[in-house]
Amino acid sequence: MEIGFFLKKFITFFVEPFGMIFSLFIIGFYFLFKKQYKYAKVLLSTAFGLFLLLSYPPFSNFLVENLENKYPKYDYKHDIKYIHVLGSGHNTDKSQPLSSQISGIQRILEGVIIHKQVSGSKLILTGYKGDTNISNAQMNANLAMALGVDEQNIIISDKPKDTKEEAIFTRSLLDEEKFVLVTSATHMPRAIKLFKSLGLNPIPAPTDFNKREIDTYLKLPDGLLRASTIAIHEYIGILWNMIRS
Repeated sequence: MEIGFFLKKFITFFVEPFGMIFSLFIIGFYFLFKKQYKYAKVLLSTAFGLFLLLSYPPFSNFLVENLENKYPKYDYKHDIKYIHVLGSGHNTDKSQPLSSQISGIQRILEGVIIHKQVSGSKLILTGYKGDTNISNAQMNANLAMALGVDEQNIIISDKPKDTKEEAIFTRSLLDEEKFVLVTSATHMPRAIKLFKSLGLNPIPAPTDFNKREIDTYLKLPDGLLRASTIAIHEYIGILWNMIRS
């Protein structure tokens, strides 16, 4: 299981923007060094063209919007007992406050807001420890308690390493009972589809939006390819789940 998980991460790196463009540049320069100019020209031109396209804010925003517009924000009118906040990332740098140690902090904040609307509701927090000595689920629990959530209203699982494993854990708790699912807006379409494929009944509560209002097409490129990487990661995940199913 561990090997399969890390193999998936390794392959994903090379089909996401940075890894793909970096690989094309390396191979292109290799052919240039070998004086095979035809291949070098094609590969380097493709790499440069992809970089320009994927770093162009209106295009990356288009990729993100197609995912984030699928589900509206939560209306806070449901009287649902369980709220599942999916894991994100974190670090354990003690020089930083807890609020800076958690990536995708909007997820747990949204979960706490929804929890406080429904008396007696429970937060389900999932996520493994990665390369650190504490799980993401526990990090989110620590922040939730700092924001006033009673520890007895928090259910933690530090085993799930991806969305499917998180869904399997929630199915073991709730079976077909409705619950609120909190995750990043770009991730929500894939998460909802996966949870429903396992017989679960999630109510989407998207947060951590990345789409922006584009008022002009004259935008400086995003050299880090952040928005495009987030979007393409989700498109790859959706495609992979379709292939597996």
